[in-house]
This record gives sequence, C-alpha cells and structure tokens, in this order.
Amino acid sequence: MGVLEVKNVSYYYSKDRMVLDGISESFESGKMYVILGPSGCGKTTLLSLLGGLDIPKEGQILFEGKELQKKGLEEHRRNHISFVFQNYNLIDYMTPMENVELTARQEALPVLEKLGLSRDEAKRNVLQLSGGQQQRVAIARALASGNPVILADEPTGNLDEDMAKEITRTFQETAKEYGKCVIIVSHSNEVAKQADVVFEMKYGKLNQVEV
Repeated sequence: MGVLEVKNVSYYYSKDRMVLDGISESFESGKMYVILGPSGCGKTTLLSLLGGLDIPKEGQILFEGKELQKKGLEEHRRNHISFVFQNYNLIDYMTPMENVELTARQEALPVLEKLGLSRDEAKRNVLQLSGGQQQRVAIARALASGNPVILADEPTGNLDEDMAKEITRTFQETAKEYGKCVIIVSHSNEVAKQADVVFEMKYGKLNQVEV
C-alpha cells in the first residue's frame, strides 16, 4: 500500500468534459514520480486532489489507507503535504531562513546548508538569490516542515537547463535520503528521465510510461 492512493477518481466540469476519468494509482514513500502531459490535460488537477485542495467528483483519495475527506482536508494539507511551485512562492521581504522557519518543525539552517546554501546566503533577502537558489529555499521549506509528501507543480519551469537538472537531482535525493514521496508534474522529458516512475496524463487517463 502506498502513502497516497487514488481509487477510481474522476473529475469533470460537466459529464461530457472529463478532466480525470476513473484513475487508480498508488504512490510510495522514498520514490520520485513525474507526471508528464501538455497544458490542460489534467495533471495539475490531479495534484490539487492529492494535496487536498479540491475533492474528486467520483472515487477516493487516501493517505495511509484513510480517505482524505474523512480525515479532514485541512489537516491533510497541514500535516501531510508540502507544495513546491514554479514561481517559488517565497515571501520576498524575508530571508531564506525566515521563509523556512514559517512552517519548519526542525532547524532551518542545516536544511538550507544541506541543499547548498551558505550561512551567509541563508541570511540574505531572498530576492538577492538566483532563481535556482530560490527554488532550493522552497524545497528546504518543504523538507523542514517534516511532511511526508512533496507535490511540485512545474518546479523547473523558470530555470535554465543546467539549473533544472540540479533541482531535479535535489528532488530525487530528497525522496531517497529523507524517505519522502515526491510527485512532480512537468512538461519536461529531461525531468522525467531522473524519476523512479513516470506517468503520462492523456485523455483523462494516467498511464505508466518509459522515457
């Protein structure tokens, strides 16, 4: 049994416009998953359902075998899930340490240093950092929260190719070293090549693929 499970989940705006069509899948701790697909295919919708930001029209989302709606969506978002976004979502008048400390259940500096920021960089305003460094701060915030699942929505979309590779490796190390379940939605085959499991979202279905 995975830490997160999707059972016969459908989502639609009208019955003739299915976004997700009877999806069933399981996501395990210690693995990095990538969901590929073009814009509008439903991958961000699935991420929102996994994160408890919305509820399926049909089917169930389970965390450790218990249905999210019965456990409570707010508790799920607070204690189980950390989000990492394409635009970082950092508070721009704070330092990296202050951003991480907002949700941290452990000391911020060791996590930031583990992800390659120096003590000096951790105390600068985040706007003085590069895009890659800011994304590392966002990942550090997710790690320091202690939550077992990290959901990332196009996390390398604003980065150049070399930095995108580094950030993707960081996500992979996060899954392995910290035992997190990392689920990334992306357009990028390069990101997918570093994943443990790759899915393609197409016509409302989720299928495992090789890249």
